[in-house]
Amino acid sequence: MHNLAYCLLTTFLITVYIRTGSSTDELKHETAMKRSPYETTKFPSMSQKKKPPVPIQDQSYRYTPDWESLDSRPLPAWYDEAKFGIFIHWGVFSVPSFGSEWFWINWQGSKNPKYVEFMKKNYPPGFSYAEFGPMFTAEFFDPDQWADIFNSSGAKYVVLTSKHHEGFTLWPSKYSWNWNAMDVGPKRDLVGDLANAIRNNTDLKFGLYHSLYEWFHPLYIKDKENNWKSQDFVKSKTMPELYEIVNKYQPSVVWSDGDWETSDKYWNSTDFIAWLYNDSPVKNEVVVNDRWGSGTTCKHGDIYTCTDRFNPGTLQTHKWENCFTIDRKSWGFRRNAMLSDYYSTPDLIKEMVSTISCGGNMLLNVGPTHYGQIPPIYEERLRQIGGWLHINGEAIYGSRPWTFQNDTHTPDIWYTKGKGSKELFMSDPVYAIVLGWPKSGVIELTAPTASGSTRVTFLGYAGAVKWTVSASGIRVSFPSKSKVSNDWAWVLRLDNLRY
Repeated sequence: MHNLAYCLLTTFLITVYIRTGSSTDELKHETAMKRSPYETTKFPSMSQKKKPPVPIQDQSYRYTPDWESLDSRPLPAWYDEAKFGIFIHWGVFSVPSFGSEWFWINWQGSKNPKYVEFMKKNYPPGFSYAEFGPMFTAEFFDPDQWADIFNSSGAKYVVLTSKHHEGFTLWPSKYSWNWNAMDVGPKRDLVGDLANAIRNNTDLKFGLYHSLYEWFHPLYIKDKENNWKSQDFVKSKTMPELYEIVNKYQPSVVWSDGDWETSDKYWNSTDFIAWLYNDSPVKNEVVVNDRWGSGTTCKHGDIYTCTDRFNPGTLQTHKWENCFTIDRKSWGFRRNAMLSDYYSTPDLIKEMVSTISCGGNMLLNVGPTHYGQIPPIYEERLRQIGGWLHINGEAIYGSRPWTFQNDTHTPDIWYTKGKGSKELFMSDPVYAIVLGWPKSGVIELTAPTASGSTRVTFLGYAGAVKWTVSASGIRVSFPSKSKVSNDWAWVLRLDNLRY
């Protein structure tokens, strides 16, 4: 009876809070951040600690809820083979679609003048953020169409924001009463609909992003006031949600965020991950990132994200991921975005190539509209990347970093290493990905050294390639551009190199 009363009281407080907005007293406890602390141009250093070996075949091995044990788990092979995924930032923030997905905290937290003025000009006095909820209609959301777009991009996995920092869940969560997509707005299970479409129509893996914290949740604010000595928010809200989405949707990726204000001990992160690895329905294939509490980033997890848009340009010691946006300024859709705010397709291919050459995966973000459409400019970028991968995918999928990541003499050339054939006595091919068409028609590759049996082929070109051994390496003559199948980033395959 006591637990029931507690739950009813909690639900009442949350409902009142969402409907009325945040008070001055509540806001003074919230850190006034305009953007995530992971939004930085300063790349941290990865932990150099090596994983102790654990036999991947030993299904009886059980991980304990501590980082030493959890970090010993081998990375599921599918993730490294995939190389390229799609991130989807979608939520109530897609309704105002102004500034960024951090709209609520910028408006009522830090009270950024641009956001305050935007609300004054466009909405009546006293308008609350909760009133955006019914406007999140998703009437044009066609999950089969989304699946087709993502599949055409050449991506191998998708990660959807099941809940962002605003607390609105895109599934009918038992722990987010009246602030979820079934109760408010679309009146449908957006997570379930997309998961089914992805699995029924494509071979892509389906993953979920989940924010640990919520900007204005009263239980989170109360725990913060208690200097994190209480865990009411963790035990009654955010952790039950995580168990719920894993059991219900069985995501291949659990992408955590919103962790940075306090330690993983507060979040009970290691308990959850141990369950995920030992007993969850996705224990053999799930991949988790590194955002599980202050101090865990770039140190713990299956993959390191380190910062948003992390791309150090050098080979890293641990598997990592570059989560990157098509819109330079936002993860969510922005109505006020200009054409110049969007990265071009060549820009995005360059980001992908430099990431994968250094051992990373690229998770490329799109921001759908509140009415459920992926804007045409996003769709165009994705389909064009897919066209490039259709021709050059052998240099990307399943590749490994080579001895050299880029060519120090000739700029804008990145290398990857493919898989040879033991049956045909073929060594592993090396791919030179040339980002700029040479003005002279000739390119100098100074990293590789040819052998007597070296062969050079040009992906997307059916003819023979003219090349010679030079004092500095290999000199390749490019064919006529009109005879090459793609318009950006041309790939040379180098077989039987000396090294």
